[in-house]
Order: sequence, then structure tokens, then C-alpha cells
Amino acid sequence: MLCGARTYSCQCDEQTNKNLLSDVLETALSDHTQTSHCRTRAKYLIARLITTARDVVESQPIQPTQRVPLMPSFDIVSEVDLQEVRNAVDQANREIGTRFDFKGVDAQFEQNESEINLKAEQEFQLNQMMDILRQKLVKRGVDVAAMDIKEPQTSLNAARQAVVIKQGIETDIAKKMVKEIKASKLKVQAQIQGDQLRVSGKKRDDLQQVITLMRESDYGLPLQYQNFRD
Repeated sequence: MLCGARTYSCQCDEQTNKNLLSDVLETALSDHTQTSHCRTRAKYLIARLITTARDVVESQPIQPTQRVPLMPSFDIVSEVDLQEVRNAVDQANREIGTRFDFKGVDAQFEQNESEINLKAEQEFQLNQMMDILRQKLVKRGVDVAAMDIKEPQTSLNAARQAVVIKQGIETDIAKKMVKEIKASKLKVQAQIQGDQLRVSGKKRDDLQQVITLMRESDYGLPLQYQNFRD
């Protein structure tokens, strides 16, 4: 036996690993490590140790990843089709262009993304224009609850008023919705995700009750219920 090294069976147990490591260290620290036989033996022991460690690792069973079951859920959103808003604004402009009471009046609707500006000469004309805009929005399927109507601004011969079309659920309103859902004692979870809410629960009936609850409440904006997942 070279350098007093011990021999072992190929059994991959903890004691074998310790013995192999001990022999490697003893051989490496021996005064005779300069001999070719001892260097060869050290290399052999290191190779055995690596092989044993690999066998131990490969013998361990691979635990399958546990898949967490997803609960039924849906999203509460507040979205408005701005293209339909634009169509409504175009129709409103055509109407005031043909109405006798607006003949010769400098009045028009202007849209910039989600903001609509009403321009006229007198404040009462703004009121008439607002009625026209509401009618056109309803015809285009746009919920008028999305309208955030600002205060009119008037001068000697000009009047302006802005209307912002609300998109998304503001954080303060979303918190109120979550609070109401929790107070209902329904077995669901509601989470704020950006400008929308996600509601999840084990039973689809509970989710339907949440929708009923939201429809009975008034948050000052239109709500839609999307992305149902079973």
C-alpha cells in the first residue's frame, strides 16, 4: 500500500467520505509527497472523493415542484374606449354646426386624449353643449359616470369648460372598495394592482356576490368585471 493509504469499498456513505478526505490531507501533508508514487496516490484519492460526492448527489431523489393551485378570480377595472369618445365628440361638433341656436356662435368641442374642452361665447351655451355631449356619449356606449366635469371659466365674450374622461381606479377609491369587500365577510381576497383590483376566492358564488356588492355601491365611476379565471 503506497504511503500508508487505506483502501475502501465503493459504498457512498458519510464515513467513507470522511476517510477519503482524511487520506487526501495526510498524503498532501506527508514528508514523502515529493515522490511520484505519493503524488499519484493523492491524485487517485482526490478523484475518488469527487466521484463519491457526485454519486451521493445523484442518488438523492429530486423533489417535484409543488404547484400551488390557483383560486378563481377576476379583475375590477374602470376603462373607457377613447375612440368611442372621439366619435361622440365628432358627432357633437356636427350637431352644434347645424343647430339654429348656435348659428353664428363660435362654439366647438376639442378633444386631447382623455380631456374634452368645450368652447363657446356664453356660459349658458356651455350648458347646452354639455347636454349634447352627454347624449352623444350615451349613444356611443360610453358611461357618463366617467365624466369628470370641471368648473367653467368665463370672460367678457368667451367661456370654456373641461371634461376629463376618467380611466382606471384611483388608489383612494380602490382602498374604499377593498374595505367594503372585507366588511362583507365574504370569503374572498381583494388586492390593489395598479389602477385595478383583483378579487380571488375558492367559490365562484362568492365572486358573483362581490360583483353584486360593487354594482350596488356608487364610487362615481363606471366599473367593469374582466379576466374571469376558474
